Amino acid sequence: GHSERRIYFNEDDKLLNKKTLLALKSRLTVIFCCGEGLLEREQNIYFQVVNNQLEIGLFSLPEEDFIKIVIAYEPVWAIGTGLTATPEQAQEMHYFIRNLIKVRYGKVVADQTTILYGGSCKPSNAAEIFAMPDVDGGLIGGASLKKEDFCAIVNAI
Repeated sequence: GHSERRIYFNEDDKLLNKKTLLALKSRLTVIFCCGEGLLEREQNIYFQVVNNQLEIGLFSLPEEDFIKIVIAYEPVWAIGTGLTATPEQAQEMHYFIRNLIKVRYGKVVADQTTILYGGSCKPSNAAEIFAMPDVDGGLIGGASLKKEDFCAIVNAI
């Protein structure tokens, strides 16, 4: 469900659900990406967008499969655009996602689910983002290609 797969290959949540089931059957670790675009953010429907992505893409899984999933929140509007989500915006969405999991699977599963942040994390914002209580780490893109930047992000954890 990475944003580029959703955009360039028109992968929708129903297809992502099928791919997730197949990956789990093959004993692969699934990192399921979700997130909203700039227009959805501006229209203030970003919670609805992410809720729909998770509901259709993941929440049909039984608990024994869901606990194997890693979720990555990627605000698409903050990837490669020069815009950056604030730590508070990242926390707000991570909290929202964790609460959706809690409602569906219970508090124990919600607390144990890894939720990564994947929206232009870089050395200058990593420590603040990773300090948020519901952000469990990062899905690092472009910054992983620069050794110094990547090492600085790792050290921020």
